[in-house]
Amino acid sequence: MTLPSDRHYTVELHASAERVPQIRRILTAHLRYWDLELHIPPVCRGVAELLTNVHRHIGPQARCVIELRWTGRHLTASVADEGPRLPKLLSVAGGGLSTVAALSDSWGTCGTADGKVIWFTRRVQATRKSRLTSRTPLRSVPDAKVQPAVPPAEPVEPQAEPAPEPAVAAAAEAAPARSAVSLVV
Repeated sequence: MTLPSDRHYTVELHASAERVPQIRRILTAHLRYWDLELHIPPVCRGVAELLTNVHRHIGPQARCVIELRWTGRHLTASVADEGPRLPKLLSVAGGGLSTVAALSDSWGTCGTADGKVIWFTRRVQATRKSRLTSRTPLRSVPDAKVQPAVPPAEPVEPQAEPAPEPAVAAAAEAAPARSAVSLVV
């Protein structure tokens, strides 16, 4: 199996509530580009939980750095902020770090000179060669139906009217002229 070279993405931002959906879209694009579509929901949810924690515990104007790194075997997402206090997993139920722990294979915290980093990793199997999502729009049911093959119509030659029997012809001449409808037998 050939592993990709180290792939890395970093973004610095304010931890405001409006940023969470934007970061989800950005991370989704990178994971899709790296053919890691199966990891989009858990990674985006884990990063959203960490950003929400920064917003809640440090403040909406707190600066943080989100980092996404894929080594070919492990996918690591981390959020670094300027908060001095390291978080603790208080309960296995609920949100925050318990959600991150449930979505990852491993996670941890690390104090830095400027604050702290909270990270989580997921093991990555070999990437799929076929896409999980269709690149071309699917056809609708009416488009997908196959029209039955109708043989081409043969040209119809006008048929000559049969000659009237002599008795009928004589009666038609003797009778007064009528509308065309009454002449049809």
